[in-house]
Amino acid sequence: MPSSPVLTRAPARRPTGRPTAGDAASSTTSALVMAIILTSQLMIVLDASVVITALPKIQNAFGFSTTSLSWVQNAYTLAFGGLLLFGARVGDILGRRRVYMGGIAAFTLASLLGGLAQNGTWLLTARTIQGVAAAIAAPSTLALLMTHFREPRDRMRAISLYAAASSGGASIGLVIGGFLTDLLSWRWGLFINVPIGAALVLLAPRYLPETERNPGRFDLAGAVTSTLGMTSLVYGFVRAGSAGWADRATLASFAAALVLLAGFVLRELRAEQPILPLRLFASRERSGAYVARLFTVGGMFAFFFFVTQYLQEVLDYSALKAGFAFLPMTAVLFATSRMVPKVAARVDSTRLLVTGLVIALGAMGWARGLSASTQYFPQVAIPMILLGVGMGIAFIPLTSSGIAGVQPQDSGAASGLVNAFHQVGGSLGLAVLVTVFGTVSRHAQQSQHVAGATAAMAAKQNLAHGISAALTGSAIFLAVALAVVLVTAKNWRRPSRNPS
Repeated sequence: MPSSPVLTRAPARRPTGRPTAGDAASSTTSALVMAIILTSQLMIVLDASVVITALPKIQNAFGFSTTSLSWVQNAYTLAFGGLLLFGARVGDILGRRRVYMGGIAAFTLASLLGGLAQNGTWLLTARTIQGVAAAIAAPSTLALLMTHFREPRDRMRAISLYAAASSGGASIGLVIGGFLTDLLSWRWGLFINVPIGAALVLLAPRYLPETERNPGRFDLAGAVTSTLGMTSLVYGFVRAGSAGWADRATLASFAAALVLLAGFVLRELRAEQPILPLRLFASRERSGAYVARLFTVGGMFAFFFFVTQYLQEVLDYSALKAGFAFLPMTAVLFATSRMVPKVAARVDSTRLLVTGLVIALGAMGWARGLSASTQYFPQVAIPMILLGVGMGIAFIPLTSSGIAGVQPQDSGAASGLVNAFHQVGGSLGLAVLVTVFGTVSRHAQQSQHVAGATAAMAAKQNLAHGISAALTGSAIFLAVALAVVLVTAKNWRRPSRNPS
């Protein structure tokens, strides 16, 4: 921004190329648009993890088991991920600013209801409504960003900030959740959304541009079959972790998931206006980015879920101390995310993505060695820092590649698909690794005979053993993401050259 003496000079003496008052106003508006969109995305992504640090308190309050406790997170992420594509379609038809405001308003109300929950069912219902509201609002945030920032340099900077909010929101949520849980109550992790959401609803009509309405139909059948199919699949994995793979409910859940998801694909092939245009997968670049994102986020969400419990249940950290334990990771992730756009102009995006995933994979491989006697430093702290570096590098090319080359009429669906794979990846990853944790812990408990160990120490050893197995699964998830990137890298281009 120019200094005030420059702005007061006579027009004849102002050097060519200096910003005018109109430029300053435009810059201020762009900054406010960016702030609204980033705050919205951060709030939505953060809400998937803000309760994680509070899970032990929630478990004690409502009597959840270790495996069923995952539904406090999955109720949100499943509704979010399952309905994102429908939310994107609603934005295309009704106008993205209008839909964004409705979604944020509903999200704010559901946050208030969740904070007032008196039992587990009430809490899970509120979390589900939050997820539905987030699915309505989130696709419009990225679409509005793409609409406002059209210049390649401005768009790349905006995408990098958006990716930083998306990837860093989870770790920030852990810190904020721990802080609020210890100083006030776990309920304030939900209450904090109320004033923020109200402010966003008031600011949006003044600064966010409205998009044109596109006539069309809502693919409600596609939305229902996809959401119920993913919910059945996740429930099957969680159920297997507590009741075993031969349990009738487990098998029935997997069968229902197969039927519903197959029905969803058939519906999208035949629908006149599907919520998921299958042509989005025609690009090898985008397809690879979607699948790699699913496995990457799956491994990371499970890491947050299990390490939070490890810090509190094994190392006896308070919720506040556990939240602050993630602070180095958060700081490094954001610092790295800010540096990557400068490097991206000179380094091929595939190299950036592979570098980030290799660093993250090495860090997860180190973290999987947790035991009841492990200390926070270096066994936990250094892998966290390395994960922050790896994720800070990886998420920007993943995000830009997920929307690369899409036609304007598909921009909402493409941005919804990026977010859908993010949320569904978190739900599926956590469900699969909760199953690993439950199976390993159950077998370890049956065979554990530690001479002279107290019941409390034996419980900690059993918990640490199960968490170590789950983190091994997280490392496998990251390895699969890396393999997908290497296989699909042939047609990948630098983000700065993407036609979008």
